Amino acid sequence: MSTPWSVEVWRLAGFVLAGLLVDWLFGLWPWGTLLVLAAYIGWQFRQLYRFITWIRYGKRDEPPEASGVWGDLVSEHYRLYQRNRRRKKKIAKLLNRFNETSAAMPDATVILGPRLEIEWFNDAAVRLLELKSPDDVGRRITNLLRHPAFLGYLEKGDFTEPVEFPAGPDTDRQLSARMVPYGNRQFLLSVRDVTRIHRLEQMRRDFVANVSHELRTPLTVIAGYLEALAEDAQDDPALLRTYRSMEGQATRMRQIIEDLLTLSRLEAAETRPGDGEPVSVPAMLASLVEDARILASEARLDINLESDTGLWLNGVEQELQSAFSNLVSNAVRYTPAGGSISVRWYEDRNGAHFEVQDTGIGIAAHHIPRITERFYRVESDRSRATGGTGLGLAIVKHVLQHHDARLRVESRLGEGSRFICDFPAERIIRRANPATALAAGAETAS
Repeated sequence: MSTPWSVEVWRLAGFVLAGLLVDWLFGLWPWGTLLVLAAYIGWQFRQLYRFITWIRYGKRDEPPEASGVWGDLVSEHYRLYQRNRRRKKKIAKLLNRFNETSAAMPDATVILGPRLEIEWFNDAAVRLLELKSPDDVGRRITNLLRHPAFLGYLEKGDFTEPVEFPAGPDTDRQLSARMVPYGNRQFLLSVRDVTRIHRLEQMRRDFVANVSHELRTPLTVIAGYLEALAEDAQDDPALLRTYRSMEGQATRMRQIIEDLLTLSRLEAAETRPGDGEPVSVPAMLASLVEDARILASEARLDINLESDTGLWLNGVEQELQSAFSNLVSNAVRYTPAGGSISVRWYEDRNGAHFEVQDTGIGIAAHHIPRITERFYRVESDRSRATGGTGLGLAIVKHVLQHHDARLRVESRLGEGSRFICDFPAERIIRRANPATALAAGAETAS
């Protein structure tokens, strides 16, 4: 038995003996014993009252002196109180440090509750989002930031990427917002001013578009003169080869300029073509594959087409044709002689899919994340030799973004590549005769 309990047992025994002694001396049995036990119980109640009073008033004073079980109870409770107090001080310091750090950040930081109600925000949020303290605490963020892009971002629930939107109708400031879920259904909203970056991007787009446009006319003139000079040099093979080589380089430069202008138009589009027009993808692919067979006739490539003829898309025909043409021409360009290319257009439960698979040179795994960057080349020498501009996949990426689609790439070095464009079900249009009709185009280019 522990020491406090031993003390308590001896105390009770002392009270009982004292009661018995009173009964024996004064002949009061059993009233003397009962009186002494009542005194013992009263003493216990007094200790309980002192303990409860000490707890009730916040333990501001030193703990009451007690012995036995009560002393052990007071001591243990006081020890727990001191430990909890130290823990609270530590948490308070961490919170103060977090508040100071967040307040010093140039980005707006807003803590939101389960219903997206504002719980806390820093000074930058007052400046960037025009929040007011304490009036806006408790209000839903959707009542204060009502731009459709931001509301759509919250409704979609996919917070892997930030969303950009203007700060207001009367300003050209651009904001970038990102939601970070944490804790028990809480969110951290981080908003930064990206106006400078947005302006630099606009300047870059304008510069590329203007320079490309200005270069197109002189290149056309140069190409015309080269063609005329080549015609006049038919009797001089060496000079003719020089002119033809210059013509080829001029043509390649014109293609780069056309691709740059296409990219500029795609980047300048501020809204997605959700209200596009029905596009007959099967007819488009039939024409593209036929052109590809003509281009690949000397390489003896086997190009097959499988297309669901009732599967159309809602979108922009010119953009889709540019994206699909780039993928097919890339397959032709990087597939060795005697190889095969498979083009598929089909639907499943996840949406519509355009797929180009080849038996070409393939792409190393470390190149795949960067192949959609403009002018990025896996093999620079080979790309230039085959006439590639380094802009085709960048155009594909922007076209797919305009159509709420995404690009998947599967490739192994030396084993070929597979490019898949995934379009959402909302873009699908079904025409008459919805049964899948496979337009078998398994013709070998002669």
